[in-house]
Amino acid sequence: MTQPSTSSCPRAVILLSGGLDSATTLAIARDAGYDCYCLSLEYGQRHSVELDAAARVAKALGASEQRVMHLALSEFGGSALTDTTIDVPVAGVGPGIPVTYVPARNTIMLSLALAWAEVLGSRDIFVGVNAVDYSGYPDCRPEFIAAFEAMANLATRAAVEGQKLTIHAPLINLSKAEIIRRGSALGVDYGLTVSCYQADESGRACGVCDSCRLRREGFAASGLADPTRYVERDK
Repeated sequence: MTQPSTSSCPRAVILLSGGLDSATTLAIARDAGYDCYCLSLEYGQRHSVELDAAARVAKALGASEQRVMHLALSEFGGSALTDTTIDVPVAGVGPGIPVTYVPARNTIMLSLALAWAEVLGSRDIFVGVNAVDYSGYPDCRPEFIAAFEAMANLATRAAVEGQKLTIHAPLINLSKAEIIRRGSALGVDYGLTVSCYQADESGRACGVCDSCRLRREGFAASGLADPTRYVERDK
């Protein structure tokens, strides 16, 4: 069970995958004065090593609690991240919605965050979706976030009783380089994070999947050193 908070700061639920974007989002929420409760999801993803990264990030950034929920979206498959018979694309970021899109993932994760927020008495949920340097996912668009917030404020007792909920997506209009600069200024250690769709058991990144390419290009554009451990560099 969630322990009573001794903080006078407002509580916020942060969706924390263990990647670069969600780590930055947690740092932003903390800097804004929130008492942060991090929610991670083990959904059958092939890059489950990201959950170890989420635990490291939550501890480093002083989250009050980090918990992992288990929901086997791999039972449905339909994505290269949850079905090992579908290859992760490595030819570069292309147009359209890629096979790494996990059907309804952000809707499901936000719904779980919504449930926990209501229990915590929190009126704020933070999610690290991005509509600039992203891979074409429909559930990373501003329209989706606005629609989910509207739904949430119709669906919960807290909202009906006047406790309006806000979905914060502070990265949604930032480039990857801007995200990295913002997080670095807030003290994020990106060496703790894992973004790769097919990272190995030690967390080393492949360097060629869409997520790796966007991350690598972001560090190059930011002018900051890339702390990512790539498999190809260790050969």
